[in-house]
Amino acid sequence: MILYPAIDIYDGKCVRLTQGKFDQAKVYFENPLDAAKKWADLGAQWLHVVDLNGAKEGKPVNVKPIEQIMTSIDLPVQIGGGIRTQDTAEIFLTMGAGRIVIGSAAIEDPDLVQILAVKYEDRVAVSLDAKDGKVAIHGWQDVSDKDAIELAQHFEGMGLHALIYTDISRDGMMSGPNWDGMQKMVESVGIHVIASGGVTTLEDVRRLKDMGAGGCILGRSLYEGTIDLAEALKV
Repeated sequence: MILYPAIDIYDGKCVRLTQGKFDQAKVYFENPLDAAKKWADLGAQWLHVVDLNGAKEGKPVNVKPIEQIMTSIDLPVQIGGGIRTQDTAEIFLTMGAGRIVIGSAAIEDPDLVQILAVKYEDRVAVSLDAKDGKVAIHGWQDVSDKDAIELAQHFEGMGLHALIYTDISRDGMMSGPNWDGMQKMVESVGIHVIASGGVTTLEDVRRLKDMGAGGCILGRSLYEGTIDLAEALKV
């Protein structure tokens, strides 16, 4: 299982939100590059970078700090937030992204996922962010009527190699993942499922690994110190 330290960028700063609420952004680093250096120095294998302004506005906003991270840190970077067209996806892929993440556009334009998955294979992931099993879009501002597991199976059939599954109600709450929902997702598809939302302790990491998750995104738990990245990597 791969651990992905999260660097969420809002107005140029490294922040964490609670349940996706933009009015509850807590700043941890004025410069996101400092966060990237910290996690890289502690042994991270990947970084997960999200342009929160981009997710909200539908187009990349924090391109400069993302580019700084990719050019300064010798690690593959998984990038999401505001990637809703093939041109935008290819800008980041050409820039050197290890993987790009399609969120809202995957729901609104599924053909985009198929085009990118065929062309770039394992450098493309879909993010399914669910509330009560239904997928939310537009920076989690709107909840659709789409079932997360059904969508995951649909994208797997298109040739997708990886997906990120987040339970919005647990994100940033430091209360543990939605275990039932995560178990169902891992068992329902045969692709690389990256767990996100609520991972708080080393035991959570161990349980996700035992469950068969292919990856785990660590956010507030790293920034608040409830998980030590070096110890988590040993797990």
